[in-house]
Amino acid sequence: FKADVQHLAPEPFTDHYRMGLYHAFISQVNRSLDELRRALPRLPEATAQLARLVLEREQEIREGFAGLRTERIQSIRIRAHGDLHLGQVLYTGRDFVIIDFEGEPARPLSERRIKRSPMRDVAGMLRSFQYAAYAALFGQIAGVLPRPESLEALGLWADFWTERVGARYLRGYLEATESATFLPASFGELQTLLEAFLMDKALYEITYELRYRPDWVRIPLAGILNMRAKSQGK
Repeated sequence: FKADVQHLAPEPFTDHYRMGLYHAFISQVNRSLDELRRALPRLPEATAQLARLVLEREQEIREGFAGLRTERIQSIRIRAHGDLHLGQVLYTGRDFVIIDFEGEPARPLSERRIKRSPMRDVAGMLRSFQYAAYAALFGQIAGVLPRPESLEALGLWADFWTERVGARYLRGYLEATESATFLPASFGELQTLLEAFLMDKALYEITYELRYRPDWVRIPLAGILNMRAKSQGK
């Protein structure tokens, strides 16, 4: 980064920013779950069952952000991609390149220009691994239609694949950025941030899918339930 270029210079991850992030996440909980409640009567029964399980865990979801409210985080904020997922990665025949650095199109430009922890981009990529697995599992990919009697077993394999690929991606990312100053100072701080961004991303996905691709809302619902189960198993 060039410190003399104001709009690219890193900024501190202050307590004020941390608390603002916490309140933004809680607002996302409110928006997403309120929209999910309103949509519940028109969802297919299999999806509605997942939705009810998520809604039953509303308080747990809120409490999952508590670490961000109570723990100080030593880090910096930078200009990040803002909408990183597998669809933004292109293979050139020789290498991989990342495209579309304009951020999430649904968010205002002023919000997309805000400097953030790169853990937000990491969370976006991790969420996209689950989308890749579950889109096939739920028959959302043309030509791929699992047999109903195989769904339970395939779901376990989808979760296993998502977990393993995500762990390898995260390990590779942390190895490549080991000496970078934009990472949180401790593993605990990194975990707090990453888990918060993962949940926020899944909640945002609920709102997005309900508005534009209702059949896909099962994917973030399943993701949230997996995250809560994982958190309780610590």
